[in-house]
Amino acid sequence: MFNTLSSLSLAALFAFATVAGAQEATSESDSPSETSDAPETAAGAGPDPIQGLDTGREVQGEEDNSYIKATYEDWQLKCFRTGTEEDLCQMYQLLTEGGGNPVAEFSLYKLSNAGNVVAGATIAAPLGTLLTEEIKLSVDGGKAKSYAYSFCTMGGCFARIGLTQADVDALKRGVTATLEIVPAQAPDQQVSIDASLAGFTDAFEAASELDN
Repeated sequence: MFNTLSSLSLAALFAFATVAGAQEATSESDSPSETSDAPETAAGAGPDPIQGLDTGREVQGEEDNSYIKATYEDWQLKCFRTGTEEDLCQMYQLLTEGGGNPVAEFSLYKLSNAGNVVAGATIAAPLGTLLTEEIKLSVDGGKAKSYAYSFCTMGGCFARIGLTQADVDALKRGVTATLEIVPAQAPDQQVSIDASLAGFTDAFEAASELDN
């Protein structure tokens, strides 16, 4: 990041210096000199300081088609417009650390025709997480399950997990779900992130059921 910003700053300074120099050269050439016998240049002679500069075009970005349909205590029902009569909705909670800063995300949706898996979830952990240690999920201090990370992006590292009926029942009965990750820079340490389960049952019942 530092190298990129430095390069951009240098490029901007170079461009500014080039334009300023061109303007100065044009100004000097337009000003009559008492000691010079050189003939006057034609109006507008000299380099054009704006020639070749791209003024840009509007970018037509994709609109965010998601919205929050309802809130069930500490869980939100996040829906996505499908262009049909029924939008797809999943449970969502933004997880924060003690100071209130966001550190992870927990999304969950129901599944059908997926064997013993009744729900799927996506957990987003911070970049810099030690992927080989996997992410661990436990409820109210109970025995944890370990899940592998699927991929990483600039937004974080993601684990896509499947939940059995027993897993979902534990979340419905529970008070707190705890995510445990290991920082890559401190592999001997463990970081715990709590997710409140207040409102979990109502949000789960309101979530869409996806056909697998």
